[in-house]
Amino acid sequence: MTQANVFAAGGAQSRRMFDALTQSAGKLHRQLSTPALIEASLSRGEAQLTDTGALRATTGKYTGRSPKDKFLVDNPVTHDKVDWGKVNQPMPTDTFAALAARVVDAAAGRDLFVFDGFAGADPILQLPIRVVTEYAWHSLFAHQLFIRPADGPHADDIEYFLVVDVPSFKAEPARDGTNSEAVIALDLERRTCLIGGTEYAGEIKKSVFTVLNFDLPQRDVFPMHCSANAGESGVALFFGLSGTGKTTLSADPERDLIGDDEHGWSSTGVFNFEGGCYAKCVKLRYHGEPEIWNAIKFGSVLENVAVDPSTRTADYDDTSLTENTRCAYPIEYIPHARIPGMGGHPRTILFLTADAFGVLPPISRLTPDQAMYHFLSGYTSKLAGTERGVTAPEPNFSACFGAPFWPLPPTEYARMLGERLDAHSATCYLVNTGWIGGAYGTGHRIELEYTRAMVHAALAGDLDDCPTVTDPVFGLHIPTAVANVPDSILLPWTTWPSRAAYDEAAASLALRFQENFKKFATVDESIRDAGPRTSWPSGQVNRAAA
Repeated sequence: MTQANVFAAGGAQSRRMFDALTQSAGKLHRQLSTPALIEASLSRGEAQLTDTGALRATTGKYTGRSPKDKFLVDNPVTHDKVDWGKVNQPMPTDTFAALAARVVDAAAGRDLFVFDGFAGADPILQLPIRVVTEYAWHSLFAHQLFIRPADGPHADDIEYFLVVDVPSFKAEPARDGTNSEAVIALDLERRTCLIGGTEYAGEIKKSVFTVLNFDLPQRDVFPMHCSANAGESGVALFFGLSGTGKTTLSADPERDLIGDDEHGWSSTGVFNFEGGCYAKCVKLRYHGEPEIWNAIKFGSVLENVAVDPSTRTADYDDTSLTENTRCAYPIEYIPHARIPGMGGHPRTILFLTADAFGVLPPISRLTPDQAMYHFLSGYTSKLAGTERGVTAPEPNFSACFGAPFWPLPPTEYARMLGERLDAHSATCYLVNTGWIGGAYGTGHRIELEYTRAMVHAALAGDLDDCPTVTDPVFGLHIPTAVANVPDSILLPWTTWPSRAAYDEAAASLALRFQENFKKFATVDESIRDAGPRTSWPSGQVNRAAA
């Protein structure tokens, strides 16, 4: 096995921290089975069982990631490579060392749970990880989300990356150099991540993702925030931010699921980073997402889902705790899951967006330059109520569909995508899983059955050379017909009650795209020119729709 060589020098330091935790812990529970972790969670009062057998836990005030509390240590490994700023906040080495000592002290006398596993299905590229948690249910989360070894815990001398998760530790900003009581601090030289002050288990998953996103590009592997599946027509990738449909659309009974969220693209093809899935549960329905519905059973972990105290039945419509309700489960709970999660080079790439302004077409074919533009833009919408202070839909641009997780400059990840598009000639599409007929509150969300039909047509190659209409604002190539989809919904301006209102909304969104893309001034002019225009001859949209 080839180790993640960027971190090789720090293995001894992460082992020393693990030894310190071992010596001070009340009891160390190593590599417990799923039933044992569930028993421990229940006996410790951390969680409860639902009527399907899933374990349900709540995470207190932090019901999602805390990006403002995430830091990377500025050291010789990272100093000249990391894209420092609001996303990648620097932490001095001595500050991290003092913080690590305080975390060890906070864990003293407590029972700790240890999971040893891997990130990366490709055995040549996978990263050994060791996750030490204060909560049994967090260990179960890691057990289900990462790749479980077949032969037990890691050997003592293996070069693993250590994640230490102690939610009861509350950081002190003045003392610890943090922004709040929560902290997620990664020292890539010491091969160690510290998580404290938050009970949200997703911080464990995304910290490991950040590690891989730093390491793998230096080994000519393209890390991606996407889901992936495979069928007779080849491998497909689904890029998109939370809520756009990555997990839903990739869990297809007609295709093998490679993975639902994080992948690498190497010289031999695509591979899953994980051994499980982390699906959103809000408004979950059996008829819409039967694979995910059936995966919520014994061994799965529900986060912040409301449960009836008498029947223990989950209520997926209840968002009283958060709209970010989640379920973690091993990938083998999905029928047709491919294990190990590996596939060839993608034939089809889909960029998913939930456009709450009702402007973008349900599906459109992209040129290579347009694919690069929309990859760097990473657009979707924030809806009212999903974040504090958001009272109306807002554009949300997240570079490469995952800005909070990229330690390197976004243009580095875009370069890797461009090289692979050139080498493997994948066809790219932009798929709007959001609104048509008007903006959020006026129009309606595109029916999932129609989105699935459009995706199936794209994967089958039916849209590669089909007749299209060119969107006069965004320049997108919109198919004029898709099997099992009403022609009337394909051209967005024809679905609005007022074409003038559509023109105004399209121009407004185009301006937001252009403003956001100013930060990518160094990319090729052909990519910059592949974005939307903000002016066109009077009535052009109307004539195109006629």
